Amino acid sequence: MGKIAFVFSGQGAQYSGMGKEVAENVPAAAEVFKVADSVREGTSKQCFEADKEELTITSNTQPCIFTVSLAMAAALEAEGIKADYAAGFSLGELSALTYAKAFTLEEGLRVVSERGRLMQMDAEKHDTGMVAVLKLADEKVQELASKYENVYPVNFNTDGQVSVAGNKEELEAFKADVKEARGLAKPLAVAGAFHSPYMSDASEAFGKFLETADVNAPQIPVFSNLTAENYGEDVRGYLKDQIVNPVLWKKIVKNLVAEGVDTFIELGPGSTLAKMIGRIDKTVSVYNVENMETLQKAVEGVKNA
Repeated sequence: MGKIAFVFSGQGAQYSGMGKEVAENVPAAAEVFKVADSVREGTSKQCFEADKEELTITSNTQPCIFTVSLAMAAALEAEGIKADYAAGFSLGELSALTYAKAFTLEEGLRVVSERGRLMQMDAEKHDTGMVAVLKLADEKVQELASKYENVYPVNFNTDGQVSVAGNKEELEAFKADVKEARGLAKPLAVAGAFHSPYMSDASEAFGKFLETADVNAPQIPVFSNLTAENYGEDVRGYLKDQIVNPVLWKKIVKNLVAEGVDTFIELGPGSTLAKMIGRIDKTVSVYNVENMETLQKAVEGVKNA
Protein backbone atom coordinates (compact mmCIF):
# COMPACT_ATOMS: atom_id res chain seq x y z
CA MET A 1 0.00 0.00 0.00
CA GLY A 2 1.14 3.55 -0.75
CA LYS A 3 0.80 6.61 1.41
CA ILE A 4 -2.32 8.21 2.89
CA ALA A 5 -3.26 11.90 2.70
CA PHE A 6 -5.93 13.42 4.91
CA VAL A 7 -7.58 16.34 3.13
CA PHE A 8 -9.78 18.76 5.05
CA SER A 9 -13.03 20.32 3.84
CA GLY A 10 -13.36 23.99 2.95
CA GLN A 11 -16.08 26.55 3.34
CA GLY A 12 -19.34 25.96 1.49
CA ALA A 13 -19.68 22.31 2.58
CA GLN A 14 -21.49 23.14 5.84
CA TYR A 15 -24.92 21.76 6.74
CA SER A 16 -27.07 21.52 9.85
CA GLY A 17 -26.31 18.44 11.95
CA MET A 18 -22.77 17.96 10.66
CA GLY A 19 -20.64 15.81 12.91
CA LYS A 20 -23.46 14.93 15.31
CA GLU A 21 -23.73 11.21 14.56
CA VAL A 22 -20.01 10.54 14.90
CA ALA A 23 -19.81 12.62 18.08
CA GLU A 24 -22.57 10.48 19.59
CA ASN A 25 -20.84 7.22 18.70
CA VAL A 26 -17.07 7.82 18.86
CA PRO A 27 -15.60 9.12 22.16
CA ALA A 28 -12.50 10.53 20.44
CA ALA A 29 -14.70 12.67 18.19
CA ALA A 30 -16.87 13.75 21.12
CA GLU A 31 -13.73 14.93 22.92
CA VAL A 32 -12.89 17.26 20.01
CA PHE A 33 -16.31 18.90 20.29
CA LYS A 34 -15.87 19.17 24.05
CA VAL A 35 -12.57 21.00 23.62
CA ALA A 36 -14.10 23.25 20.96
CA ASP A 37 -16.90 24.24 23.32
CA SER A 38 -14.35 25.10 26.01
CA VAL A 39 -12.66 27.57 23.64
CA ARG A 40 -15.69 28.82 21.70
CA GLU A 41 -18.87 28.26 23.66
CA GLY A 42 -21.75 26.81 21.65
CA THR A 43 -19.69 25.39 18.79
CA SER A 44 -21.18 21.89 19.11
CA LYS A 45 -24.73 23.23 19.29
CA GLN A 46 -24.11 25.35 16.21
CA CYS A 47 -22.75 22.38 14.23
CA PHE A 48 -25.59 20.11 15.29
CA GLU A 49 -28.57 22.49 15.32
CA ALA A 50 -27.94 25.78 13.48
CA ASP A 51 -29.81 26.38 10.23
CA LYS A 52 -28.19 26.98 6.85
CA GLU A 53 -28.36 30.77 7.17
CA GLU A 54 -26.51 30.82 10.49
CA LEU A 55 -23.91 28.35 9.29
CA THR A 56 -23.22 30.38 6.14
CA ILE A 57 -22.00 33.34 8.20
CA THR A 58 -18.23 33.09 7.78
CA SER A 59 -17.44 33.72 11.44
CA ASN A 60 -19.56 30.64 12.24
CA THR A 61 -18.71 28.51 9.20
CA GLN A 62 -14.99 28.40 9.76
CA PRO A 63 -14.78 27.27 13.40
CA CYS A 64 -17.65 24.83 12.88
CA ILE A 65 -16.17 23.09 9.83
CA PHE A 66 -12.76 23.11 11.52
CA THR A 67 -14.20 21.32 14.56
CA VAL A 68 -16.13 18.75 12.53
CA SER A 69 -13.08 18.02 10.38
CA LEU A 70 -10.78 17.44 13.36
CA ALA A 71 -13.44 15.28 15.01
CA MET A 72 -13.54 13.07 11.90
CA ALA A 73 -9.75 12.83 11.95
CA ALA A 74 -9.89 11.77 15.61
CA ALA A 75 -12.46 9.10 14.74
CA LEU A 76 -10.17 7.70 12.03
CA GLU A 77 -7.16 7.74 14.33
CA ALA A 78 -9.20 5.84 16.92
CA GLU A 79 -9.43 3.11 14.26
CA GLY A 80 -5.64 3.15 13.83
CA ILE A 81 -5.59 5.11 10.58
CA LYS A 82 -3.17 8.04 10.38
CA ALA A 83 -2.00 10.27 7.57
CA ASP A 84 1.43 10.50 5.97
CA TYR A 85 0.52 13.84 4.40
CA ALA A 86 -2.15 16.48 4.93
CA ALA A 87 -3.74 19.29 2.94
CA GLY A 88 -6.86 21.38 3.21
CA PHE A 89 -8.95 23.55 0.97
CA SER A 90 -8.74 27.20 2.11
CA LEU A 91 -10.16 27.06 5.65
CA GLY A 92 -9.28 23.33 5.61
CA GLU A 93 -5.61 24.22 5.54
CA LEU A 94 -5.89 25.31 9.18
CA SER A 95 -7.53 21.97 9.99
CA ALA A 96 -4.66 20.20 8.23
CA LEU A 97 -2.05 22.20 10.12
CA THR A 98 -3.76 21.49 13.44
CA TYR A 99 -3.91 17.79 12.60
CA ALA A 100 -0.16 17.98 11.84
CA LYS A 101 0.44 19.56 15.31
CA ALA A 102 1.42 23.01 14.05
CA PHE A 103 -1.29 24.16 16.47
CA THR A 104 -2.85 22.52 19.48
CA LEU A 105 -6.56 21.94 19.03
CA GLU A 106 -7.32 24.83 21.39
CA GLU A 107 -4.94 27.19 19.62
CA GLY A 108 -6.12 26.06 16.18
CA LEU A 109 -9.70 26.89 17.12
CA ARG A 110 -8.65 30.28 18.46
CA VAL A 111 -6.80 30.99 15.21
CA VAL A 112 -9.56 29.78 12.89
CA SER A 113 -12.16 31.77 14.85
CA GLU A 114 -10.15 34.95 14.33
CA ARG A 115 -9.63 34.14 10.65
CA GLY A 116 -13.38 33.69 10.21
CA ARG A 117 -14.12 36.93 12.08
CA LEU A 118 -11.70 38.98 9.99
CA MET A 119 -12.86 37.50 6.69
CA GLN A 120 -16.48 38.12 7.67
CA MET A 121 -15.62 41.77 8.34
CA ASP A 122 -14.05 42.12 4.89
CA ALA A 123 -16.98 40.31 3.28
CA GLU A 124 -19.40 42.80 4.83
CA LYS A 125 -17.50 45.77 3.40
CA HIS A 126 -18.29 44.88 -0.21
CA ASP A 127 -21.15 43.47 -2.29
CA THR A 128 -19.28 40.41 -3.50
CA GLY A 129 -19.74 36.71 -4.12
CA MET A 130 -18.29 33.65 -5.80
CA VAL A 131 -19.28 31.32 -8.62
CA ALA A 132 -17.94 27.96 -9.77
CA VAL A 133 -17.24 27.94 -13.49
CA LEU A 134 -17.63 24.53 -15.11
CA LYS A 135 -16.82 23.10 -18.55
CA LEU A 136 -14.18 25.68 -19.48
CA ALA A 137 -10.37 25.43 -19.45
CA ASP A 138 -8.49 27.38 -16.79
CA GLU A 139 -7.01 29.64 -19.46
CA LYS A 140 -10.44 30.50 -20.87
CA VAL A 141 -11.77 31.41 -17.42
CA GLN A 142 -8.75 33.64 -16.84
CA GLU A 143 -9.29 35.27 -20.23
CA LEU A 144 -12.96 36.01 -19.51
CA ALA A 145 -12.20 37.34 -16.02
CA SER A 146 -9.46 39.62 -17.31
CA LYS A 147 -12.13 41.79 -19.00
CA TYR A 148 -13.32 42.91 -15.57
CA GLU A 149 -11.57 45.08 -13.01
CA ASN A 150 -13.02 43.25 -9.98
CA VAL A 151 -13.41 39.61 -11.03
CA TYR A 152 -10.71 37.09 -10.07
CA PRO A 153 -10.16 33.36 -10.69
CA VAL A 154 -9.34 32.14 -7.18
CA ASN A 155 -9.70 28.36 -6.82
CA PHE A 156 -8.20 26.05 -9.44
CA ASN A 157 -10.09 22.94 -8.43
CA THR A 158 -9.88 20.38 -11.23
CA ASP A 159 -10.00 20.28 -15.01
CA GLY A 160 -13.07 22.19 -16.09
CA GLN A 161 -13.76 23.73 -12.67
CA VAL A 162 -12.50 27.10 -11.45
CA SER A 163 -14.04 29.23 -8.71
CA VAL A 164 -14.23 32.94 -9.43
CA ALA A 165 -14.71 35.75 -6.90
CA GLY A 166 -15.64 39.35 -7.37
CA ASN A 167 -18.03 42.26 -7.33
CA LYS A 168 -21.60 40.93 -7.70
CA GLU A 169 -22.56 43.33 -10.49
CA GLU A 170 -19.50 42.41 -12.53
CA LEU A 171 -19.99 38.72 -11.72
CA GLU A 172 -23.43 38.87 -13.37
CA ALA A 173 -21.89 40.16 -16.58
CA PHE A 174 -19.09 37.62 -16.26
CA LYS A 175 -21.65 34.81 -15.92
CA ALA A 176 -23.22 35.92 -19.21
CA ASP A 177 -19.78 35.67 -20.84
CA VAL A 178 -19.32 32.19 -19.40
CA LYS A 179 -22.66 31.11 -20.85
CA GLU A 180 -21.76 32.55 -24.25
CA ALA A 181 -18.51 30.54 -24.12
CA ARG A 182 -20.62 27.40 -23.47
CA GLY A 183 -19.60 27.12 -19.86
CA LEU A 184 -21.72 26.99 -16.71
CA ALA A 185 -21.47 29.35 -13.70
CA LYS A 186 -22.99 28.21 -10.40
CA PRO A 187 -23.24 30.47 -7.31
CA LEU A 188 -21.33 29.24 -4.24
CA ALA A 189 -22.70 29.20 -0.68
CA VAL A 190 -20.13 31.62 0.70
CA ALA A 191 -20.41 35.14 2.08
CA GLY A 192 -17.61 36.97 0.30
CA ALA A 193 -14.95 37.15 -2.43
CA PHE A 194 -12.44 34.88 -0.75
CA HIS A 195 -8.83 34.48 -1.94
CA SER A 196 -9.08 37.76 -3.83
CA PRO A 197 -7.84 41.33 -3.19
CA TYR A 198 -11.16 41.95 -1.41
CA MET A 199 -9.63 40.09 1.55
CA SER A 200 -6.50 42.26 1.81
CA ASP A 201 -7.49 43.89 5.12
CA ALA A 202 -8.24 40.49 6.63
CA SER A 203 -4.90 39.16 5.41
CA GLU A 204 -2.93 41.97 7.00
CA ALA A 205 -4.83 41.79 10.29
CA PHE A 206 -4.55 38.00 10.38
CA GLY A 207 -0.80 38.23 9.83
CA LYS A 208 -0.49 40.47 12.87
CA PHE A 209 -2.72 38.17 14.91
CA LEU A 210 -0.59 35.16 13.97
CA GLU A 211 2.41 36.86 15.57
CA THR A 212 0.68 36.20 18.91
CA ALA A 213 -0.19 32.58 18.11
CA ASP A 214 1.70 29.57 19.42
CA VAL A 215 2.90 27.91 16.20
CA ASN A 216 5.09 24.84 15.75
CA ALA A 217 6.60 23.19 12.69
CA PRO A 218 4.13 20.59 11.29
CA GLN A 219 5.02 17.03 12.28
CA ILE A 220 3.96 15.65 8.88
CA PRO A 221 4.15 17.40 5.50
CA VAL A 222 1.26 19.79 4.86
CA PHE A 223 0.86 20.99 1.28
CA SER A 224 0.10 24.68 0.88
CA ASN A 225 -2.77 26.26 -1.07
CA LEU A 226 -0.38 29.10 -1.91
CA THR A 227 2.43 27.08 -3.50
CA ALA A 228 1.04 23.52 -3.82
CA GLU A 229 4.27 22.45 -2.08
CA ASN A 230 5.17 21.36 1.44
CA TYR A 231 4.74 24.17 3.98
CA GLY A 232 8.02 23.63 5.72
CA GLU A 233 8.21 25.90 8.76
CA ASP A 234 6.80 29.20 7.40
CA VAL A 235 3.33 28.61 8.80
CA ARG A 236 2.55 32.23 9.67
CA GLY A 237 3.60 33.69 6.32
CA TYR A 238 1.79 31.10 4.24
CA LEU A 239 -1.43 31.42 6.23
CA LYS A 240 -1.41 35.20 5.93
CA ASP A 241 -0.79 35.18 2.16
CA GLN A 242 -3.21 32.32 1.51
CA ILE A 243 -6.21 34.54 2.25
CA VAL A 244 -5.58 36.81 -0.76
CA ASN A 245 -4.17 34.29 -3.25
CA PRO A 246 -5.68 31.48 -5.35
CA VAL A 247 -6.06 27.93 -4.05
CA LEU A 248 -3.98 25.62 -6.27
CA TRP A 249 -5.95 22.49 -5.42
CA LYS A 250 -5.44 20.59 -8.66
CA LYS A 251 -1.68 21.05 -8.41
CA ILE A 252 -1.67 20.01 -4.72
CA VAL A 253 -3.35 16.70 -5.54
CA LYS A 254 -0.97 15.99 -8.42
CA ASN A 255 2.03 16.79 -6.22
CA LEU A 256 0.77 14.49 -3.46
CA VAL A 257 0.33 11.67 -5.96
CA ALA A 258 3.90 12.29 -7.13
CA GLU A 259 4.98 11.86 -3.48
CA GLY A 260 3.47 8.36 -3.48
CA VAL A 261 0.01 9.07 -2.06
CA ASP A 262 -2.50 6.57 -3.41
CA THR A 263 -5.24 7.02 -0.80
CA PHE A 264 -7.01 10.30 -0.07
CA ILE A 265 -9.52 10.70 2.77
CA GLU A 266 -11.59 13.87 2.97
CA LEU A 267 -12.47 14.81 6.54
CA GLY A 268 -15.39 17.11 7.27
CA PRO A 269 -18.83 17.84 5.89
CA GLY A 270 -19.63 16.84 2.33
CA SER A 271 -17.57 15.13 -0.34
CA THR A 272 -16.55 18.06 -2.53
CA LEU A 273 -12.82 17.43 -2.29
CA ALA A 274 -13.23 13.68 -2.73
CA LYS A 275 -15.13 14.25 -5.97
CA MET A 276 -12.51 16.69 -7.22
CA ILE A 277 -9.69 14.27 -6.43
CA GLY A 278 -11.49 11.48 -8.27
CA ARG A 279 -11.59 13.67 -11.37
CA ILE A 280 -7.96 14.79 -11.06
CA ASP A 281 -6.55 11.25 -10.78
CA LYS A 282 -8.67 8.18 -11.46
CA THR A 283 -5.99 5.75 -10.21
CA VAL A 284 -6.14 6.70 -6.52
CA SER A 285 -8.52 5.50 -3.83
CA VAL A 286 -10.71 8.26 -2.42
CA TYR A 287 -12.97 8.32 0.63
CA ASN A 288 -14.80 10.96 2.63
CA VAL A 289 -15.66 10.78 6.32
CA GLU A 290 -18.62 12.79 7.68
CA ASN A 291 -20.87 10.21 9.43
CA MET A 292 -20.77 6.65 10.72
CA GLU A 293 -21.51 5.07 7.34
CA THR A 294 -18.68 6.90 5.56
CA LEU A 295 -16.34 6.33 8.51
CA GLN A 296 -16.92 2.58 8.34
CA LYS A 297 -16.48 2.56 4.57
CA ALA A 298 -13.16 4.41 4.80
CA VAL A 299 -11.85 2.19 7.59
CA GLU A 300 -12.75 -0.99 5.72
CA GLY A 301 -11.33 0.36 2.47
CA VAL A 302 -7.98 1.31 3.98
CA LYS A 303 -7.58 -1.83 6.09
CA ASN A 304 -8.48 -4.12 3.19
CA ALA A 305 -6.26 -2.39 0.66
